[in-house]
Amino acid sequence: MIIDIHGHYTTAPKALEDWRKRQIAGIKDPAAMPKVSELKISDDELRETIETNQLAKMRQRGSDLTIFSPRASFMAHHIGDFNVSSTWAAICNELCYRVSQLFPEHFIGAAMLPQSPGVDPASCIPELEKCVKQYGFVGINLNPDPSGGHWTSPPLYDRHWYPLYEKMVEYGIPAMIHVSTSCNACFHTTGAHYINADTTAVMQLIQGDVFRDFPELKFVIPHGGGAAPYHWGRYRGLAQELKKPLLTDHLLHNVFFDTCVYHQPGIDLLTRVIPVDNILFASEMIGAVKGIDPETGHNFDDTKRYIEATLNLSAEDRYKVYEGNARRVYPRLDAALKAKGK
Repeated sequence: MIIDIHGHYTTAPKALEDWRKRQIAGIKDPAAMPKVSELKISDDELRETIETNQLAKMRQRGSDLTIFSPRASFMAHHIGDFNVSSTWAAICNELCYRVSQLFPEHFIGAAMLPQSPGVDPASCIPELEKCVKQYGFVGINLNPDPSGGHWTSPPLYDRHWYPLYEKMVEYGIPAMIHVSTSCNACFHTTGAHYINADTTAVMQLIQGDVFRDFPELKFVIPHGGGAAPYHWGRYRGLAQELKKPLLTDHLLHNVFFDTCVYHQPGIDLLTRVIPVDNILFASEMIGAVKGIDPETGHNFDDTKRYIEATLNLSAEDRYKVYEGNARRVYPRLDAALKAKGK
């Protein structure tokens, strides 16, 4: 199977965005706050947005299953308070669940958390549990910076995050470390903030000893790990200066990188520097970069082409990148597939 571990519902019906705008307006004017029941999106609308977008591209590009989560830039945890985020997360997660029910062979969910700046991450646990127990989701997206580019939360190695880590281990789900919209003009959302956060997450995990406390905890660093693979020598050297174990032992039993890298040299570097057991296929299609690369004539986010073309992977390696590693890192995904005889 070709399993894409990084997909977002970027093509949700416009009614969702319209409702969100009303919700944001209602923060200042409570009388204008919409009810959840006022959001009406039919199954036919969901089918149309998926069949003409994500599913069409999956079939065209040759992928089989996508781990599907709410649109990352729409999480916007910095807007409103916890109640606003909680309502918004529940709505977005339910839509992804409905997609997974309409297209069970092609989509399975990962949850957005109702994070809010300054709020205990334990407040997210009810939504996490609902998505795992009721919706059958196989992972979560964890925003290390709910402030939207101002980085007011403690680093990922801080005990601040431990309630979530405990639940992740209990339920056997990994977290993709994924920020949302930047409200800091210095950081473009997808071109800077996302890559900054990926790189920052790697360094924070090097600085701390999270995996000593949670040896089964698993994180996926998206977008190819930000700058980390490109500067792997720097991080090995910094770990050494910090008196940490070799990164092979300190990090790579628990940290994995996806292939949302949008040119061949980037994938070549990723697959040369990072062990194949730590690389998972992903595209984040119809996401940050939707255009066609004039140098190749193909979409930038058609990442399967780069995996096929790299000389650094054997056939066995490609199986790991496409399927084997995903089933190992996402045990609930593996269980769901086995239940279907796959």
